[in-house]
Amino acid sequence: LEEPEDSNIKVTGDTPYTSASRFEDLNLSPELMKGLYVEMKFEKPSKIQAISLPMIMTPPHKHLIAQAHNGSGKTTCFVLGMLSRVDPTLHQPQALCICPTRELANQNMDVLQRMGKFTGITAELAVPETRGGAPAPRRAAVTAHVVIGTPGTLKRWMSFKKLGLDHLKILVFDEADHMLATDGFRDDSLKIMKDIGRVNPNFQVLLFSATFNETVKDFVARTVKDPNQLFVKREDLALDSVKQFKVLCPKEQNKIEVIKDQIMELGDIGQTIIFVKTKVSANKVHKALAEMGYDVTSVHGSMSEVDRDKIVKEFKDCLTQVLIATDVIARGFDQQRVNLVVNYNLPTKYETEPDYEVYLHRVGRAGRFGRKGAVFNLLLDDGDKEVMEKIEKYFGANVKEIKSSEDEYKGALKEAGL
Repeated sequence: LEEPEDSNIKVTGDTPYTSASRFEDLNLSPELMKGLYVEMKFEKPSKIQAISLPMIMTPPHKHLIAQAHNGSGKTTCFVLGMLSRVDPTLHQPQALCICPTRELANQNMDVLQRMGKFTGITAELAVPETRGGAPAPRRAAVTAHVVIGTPGTLKRWMSFKKLGLDHLKILVFDEADHMLATDGFRDDSLKIMKDIGRVNPNFQVLLFSATFNETVKDFVARTVKDPNQLFVKREDLALDSVKQFKVLCPKEQNKIEVIKDQIMELGDIGQTIIFVKTKVSANKVHKALAEMGYDVTSVHGSMSEVDRDKIVKEFKDCLTQVLIATDVIARGFDQQRVNLVVNYNLPTKYETEPDYEVYLHRVGRAGRFGRKGAVFNLLLDDGDKEVMEKIEKYFGANVKEIKSSEDEYKGALKEAGL
């Protein structure tokens, strides 16, 4: 696999670490090595793994703030970090991973269980209880070695003394920019860190994300003392393996026509994610594509957790071809066969202010691990054009406009390798 060129990873901090060119350089247990080679079928560490794993695993276990491209292997860094620090003979929580969504928590759990398959290390998922699950006050105390979950549930388990912190060695924030943003889970995240620090001042904090804005960087600098840091320069965040295009649509109905008649019909498309802003748009696009005979499913925040999990699993198992989603899965969702992303609506914070981080995360759903992929941005009016211009300027990208001829679409898909 061609991996993304993280050639501009910048390391700061006093680093006595040498990069690990092979997993053998990391002094892992034979059981973990077997998980990496037999179960995960890895051959060697990716660039971010080679640099960050020695930092995570070498005493005195300094904190780490790490930013790298989507699809560059960040999940392996912190999952392997957690597994390598656990003592399997001590049946107490020793590693904790906090994620912004249940989808991401489920996905990280899946990776951890596969990688740790031969180790005997146990893990438990802490996400909002589905009906029939024991509520926090009545559930048994956690004895799993690793706990992966969302902030609200973790905080509740802690407050009911169901999640002991005395033996915790490592705390991971996945999608840390979202976990520590003022409009994200900052208060919950801070409370969890404080509670751990009260009983166990020597735990290690790992913050991983594809994006860190300046506000979050400042906040992290104030809360995490003397960390090692890995950052990628902003202009290197645009994903070169993914070709981005924009299409001007006079009316909303034209967007659906473009998806059906041009994009979906002309290319050799694997799986597709169509990002929409609202449930109403999701339903409209779903209906139109289903009538065309595509295997379509939709996922949005107002569905039950059980339904969301089921739909995401079906898509990951390739039982469906098209997933229509609000931003509930823009972050961290990893499906290797996705090679087309359509932004039916551009991500904005308010009217004409783009949400750059979400755009980057959406684009990152295509072209995982350097594979080919295409992103089509469907623009409706001057407001959309303005948002797109700002996105192009921010990432230093020139997003090509596609006119409505069939040849132009064929050319665009060919350019993207589809």
